[in-house]
Amino acid sequence: MKILVQVIVDHENGDPAIIKPIVEFKREDLALGTLGLTIGESKLLLKNVQSELISQQVEQYIFKHKTCNQCHKELKIKGYTEIAYRTLFGKLKLSNPRLYACSCNKESKKRSFSLLSSVLSERIAPELQYLQAKWSSLVSYGMTSNILEDVLPMHANISSIFYTTHKVAKRLDAEISEEKYCFINGCENEWNKLPYPNSPLTIGIDGGYIHAREGSNRKAGWFEAIVGKSLHETHPSKRFGFVCKYDDKPKSRLNTMLQKQGFQMNQDIVFLSDGGDTVRDLQQNIAPYSEHLLDWFHITMRITVMKQMVNGLLPDNYRDQLDKQLESIKWNIWHGNVNKALDKISSFSDDCYEEELDKDSKKHKLWKYADEFYTYIESNRYYITNYAERHRYGEIISTSFVEATVNEVISKRMVKKQQMRWTQEGAHRMIQVRIATLNNELRDEFCRWYPNMNNVNDNQVLQSAA
Repeated sequence: MKILVQVIVDHENGDPAIIKPIVEFKREDLALGTLGLTIGESKLLLKNVQSELISQQVEQYIFKHKTCNQCHKELKIKGYTEIAYRTLFGKLKLSNPRLYACSCNKESKKRSFSLLSSVLSERIAPELQYLQAKWSSLVSYGMTSNILEDVLPMHANISSIFYTTHKVAKRLDAEISEEKYCFINGCENEWNKLPYPNSPLTIGIDGGYIHAREGSNRKAGWFEAIVGKSLHETHPSKRFGFVCKYDDKPKSRLNTMLQKQGFQMNQDIVFLSDGGDTVRDLQQNIAPYSEHLLDWFHITMRITVMKQMVNGLLPDNYRDQLDKQLESIKWNIWHGNVNKALDKISSFSDDCYEEELDKDSKKHKLWKYADEFYTYIESNRYYITNYAERHRYGEIISTSFVEATVNEVISKRMVKKQQMRWTQEGAHRMIQVRIATLNNELRDEFCRWYPNMNNVNDNQVLQSAA
């Protein structure tokens, strides 16, 4: 059996339709491996259809624009060049005529121009850029290349995917407004006239570390990236992130995320963070009705570390005494009794301290950690709330959801089981594209940049295929 696939080109102007063969399939007896199209056959079919479709589009465009717009005189051809255009279904070489400018056009300074170069300002299809950026933000560049080549009739060069992803990231970055010290606009009288917001926003912010690379040095340590997530009852959650020492618009980036969730100046916002200076400064002057809280997770994490250190001490009665003190410290912080908690931390630290203590001993390390914990609570005392009361009312007190976001945005792509080492710029670019993908915004951004990409026929085709 032979199956011949043909394309019928209907110009809709009265000219006779053109019928062109595309591909021919042969089948023998029915078997599991011969039922329907194979991957190779589907690739060949898509490649040939794409080639014919583009050929007809280019031919029609040249026919329409080879005459002068003013005097309708046919323009003379100076010569032909060839331009390469990369699509989802293969790389095509298009014949690009160079035409002499018409003598009636006195304003034109150019004597000749390339007809296709003006309309094809980029040599890569928007949908190919989209897929390359999306998949490279989820998996490595090498795996992205393998995925695209497995399912599409194209050659996906790794360096090309890298370049496209960075180009998309730069375009996303360029649309972030300039950094400002304060993003609070208007006055309280204006805020009261705004519609009442449905529910408050809860924003958790935390940091993660990425393997650094400087030039050819692949052991340049680590650098920090900040990641945040915004939760809202009626809007989808949104993420944002940046590399601390590279990004110069962190507050503007946070404000952009809030605007996408419909933030209003009269809306309540709860910021949860680990109490670090970088994160604390980021939250300031963003919203007038904001509450800044120290994350309960980071408090209990430090107390848990001290408990584990106490368990390694002898004798048992001394260990039990310190363990009870830690429970009391945790209870007082849980109920917002900061002054009492600080007194108990100070007493705990004194019980661990001995003048002639070996600096390498477990007891000295415990004393040093307790002293750092005292400084940590003292520095963030005004951001400690009554966690017990908030918990009873079902309010969020921990950034555990942000820990998952750090893992989602940074660790899965750039840290865990990854051998890559990143420059600060490269990591920052990757974070922007990855966040746009995870927020389900990347496709919308491309449709906004390339309006014709959002083809209304796509939904009809998908429904017909289903």
